Amino acid sequence: MKIDRQAALKKLIDDGKVDSMQSAVSLLNQNGYNVTELVVHCDLEDLGAVLIRDGANVRYATVVDGSREGASFLQVMRDYVTSRRASGNMIVLKTPPGHANVVAAALDRGVIEGVLGIVAGDDTVFICVDEGLGAETVLKVIEKLESDYSR
Repeated sequence: MKIDRQAALKKLIDDGKVDSMQSAVSLLNQNGYNVTELVVHCDLEDLGAVLIRDGANVRYATVVDGSREGASFLQVMRDYVTSRRASGNMIVLKTPPGHANVVAAALDRGVIEGVLGIVAGDDTVFICVDEGLGAETVLKVIEKLESDYSR
């Protein structure tokens, strides 16, 4: 049942119909799944869904398709990162408004050595890195991952 429910939720998300947890609960209940917000919250986490801004509206989107994780990482980085800067132990990535959380989620799913934490705002992602490695080194690792995925 969980697999079917999550597949139904993913389709609703991919169709752009889910703009809140409450709408997901309502839509799933209309489709015969008796769910609560807690169940939907867990399903959204399992699917890697994040809220993004779509024009003047917000909606859920899935960031990573498990069968194409590398391609999704590359696509997210290529489509949403507009600039990158490194300073000391911080990396700053700029994105279009409303897309920083998509980039942060894609980075969070990977294990990048030296990354201590990632924080996303509306259009900025801050990556805190181990001082021993430095931001320049970790940024080069991220850029190498991108080039490896693009091959």
